[in-house]
Amino acid sequence: MFRKSACIISLVLVPAVVGADAVPSEDAAEGLFSDQPYSPYAQRTFPERPLWGDTHLHTGLSLDAGAFGNTLLPDEAWRFAKGEQVISSTGQPVRLSRPLDWMVLTDHTDLMGFAPDLQAGKPGVLSDPKGLEWYEGYKAGGEEAGKAAFDIITNFSQMTLPEILLESYSPGADAFAFTWESIVLAAERHNDPGTFTAFIGFEWTSVPKGFNLHRNVMLRDGPIRALQMVPPVTQPPYGDTDPKALYAWLEEYQEKTGGRAVAFAHNGNLSNGWMFPTEDTYHGGKVDEDYVADRAKWEPHYEVTQIKGDGEAHPFLSPDDEFADYENWDVGNLDITELKTDDMLAGEYAREALKRGLMLEEKFGVNPYKFGMGGATDSHTSLATAEEDNFFGKSVSVEPSASRIKHPFIANDLGEIPGDLLVASGYTAVWATENTRAAIFDAFKRRETYATTGPRIGLRFFGGWDFSEADVETRFLANVGYTKGVPMGSDLRPREGEAAPSFLIAALRDPVGANLDRVQVIKGWLDSEGALQEKVYDVAWSDNREVDQNGKVPAVGNTVDVETASWTNTIGTAELVTVWSDPDFDPNARAFYYVRAIEIPTPRWILYDKLRYGIELPEDAVLTHQERAYSSPIWYTPAE
Repeated sequence: MFRKSACIISLVLVPAVVGADAVPSEDAAEGLFSDQPYSPYAQRTFPERPLWGDTHLHTGLSLDAGAFGNTLLPDEAWRFAKGEQVISSTGQPVRLSRPLDWMVLTDHTDLMGFAPDLQAGKPGVLSDPKGLEWYEGYKAGGEEAGKAAFDIITNFSQMTLPEILLESYSPGADAFAFTWESIVLAAERHNDPGTFTAFIGFEWTSVPKGFNLHRNVMLRDGPIRALQMVPPVTQPPYGDTDPKALYAWLEEYQEKTGGRAVAFAHNGNLSNGWMFPTEDTYHGGKVDEDYVADRAKWEPHYEVTQIKGDGEAHPFLSPDDEFADYENWDVGNLDITELKTDDMLAGEYAREALKRGLMLEEKFGVNPYKFGMGGATDSHTSLATAEEDNFFGKSVSVEPSASRIKHPFIANDLGEIPGDLLVASGYTAVWATENTRAAIFDAFKRRETYATTGPRIGLRFFGGWDFSEADVETRFLANVGYTKGVPMGSDLRPREGEAAPSFLIAALRDPVGANLDRVQVIKGWLDSEGALQEKVYDVAWSDNREVDQNGKVPAVGNTVDVETASWTNTIGTAELVTVWSDPDFDPNARAFYYVRAIEIPTPRWILYDKLRYGIELPEDAVLTHQERAYSSPIWYTPAE
């Protein structure tokens, strides 16, 4: 194990030869620098920093966000993401600490256009008894507005929305078409190639009977293509909750417009086991050749962490992973109409899905769960806040206030998700060649992305066969990474023999954030008996700690002062760089590897609320946590 810390090494990359869908071959990579000029910075056509963004944000156009009282529309959301100060729906000035580089606005497609009409009390809404009831709740505000919003969500998930409202705000209705056009044109107004990328997108909100099967969709294109079609919905008879219906729409979109689109799921933790099936799908289908091919084609990315829980791992599935129990939500499905049982968990979490993908690839020759990692806010306030000290909550009803901690996310006779469990997460970092729709989209397709729970941790991860200790010392780590290996999201280049792969890893703390505790490699593989395995390796850590008798690196400590909601960077380190080789490598076993970089403990958002409002927190509230980054995996496939 080689480790380097306390010095700042460049994370600059050299993907100049990296196309949209591939990494350079070994031969091509070897010739990368033969004709370099004296200046190592000249003739670069590659990114020099990760581009930070949010793949999942709702504005007041979404039916639930609007019902909660969100009055901010796409223009405000785009301005906020670009770093401008705005006034929230509850009248509070708010601004990001640093602008984002790109974003996807993902308003719900179902009942598109309904929310503004509800807020305005349009006759078409009030003529329906339910519409009138929701309007009166919205006008009452506060808790009543929250009840109205959750009633909308419940009727939506149970498919009991009033027929007249469905007809008025579904494809074919003017309100639907006008709203889609306004979303598209707003994105175009704020798209500034080279400076800020505004993606056209939407959320396809499949939630049959409360089982979360949501997908966000991101288009590579501008309005000329995007306006040739309206987005799909899920509520019958105008749409379908089966992901196959979304895949059909994506296929039609690309054929009809010549454009490009991808979809990505989120919150498998609220699907009660249906997000990553291996045998049967929720809709009665089979996981067969067609299913794995479609999923692999359309879903190269997964939103692994966000406001409704972190979905990387779960302690029931990974009992030897002491960091698996992080911001997990495991009460039930989205509306808690069915409680969770342990047998559901394997179909919900990203690590297990990556393992299942190896098994399905062995069976069908295609891995449907070969995805890159990303994080998002899923905020319904139009405000993409993922910082603990600047957290504006899930919805307008829980924007900063002395009472928001008391508001459960959801509660019914079966269970409750308390308000203090909301997660101030996360963002996606993209290693793209430039800040444009095309370049970022292409980076998503080749899975060169990583997730964080909010901090802007720098993370590079390369896999190859020849990395050495000397590579840790280079000042141009990315040059070595691309020359001798492949980046996150890729397949290891084929290599015969028994030698184990090696990985070049660099993590750099958020410049205004907390030091790093450790970097880990998570490996999953399919063993010779056909069983799925996993192992977590500590590969670099701070403070000269010694591995204990169980092979574990001890805890880094905790400097958080819970009375002042502060911490010090007197433990941990600013940077961790290492080369690691798999000590348990089996050349005959399919495997994947990804990196988890973990910060030292810092305060959760509820501690800032306690300090600012002088409130009492629940006795069992979790006050500190260790934020983290998840790289996209690198896969190994045995030679034929």
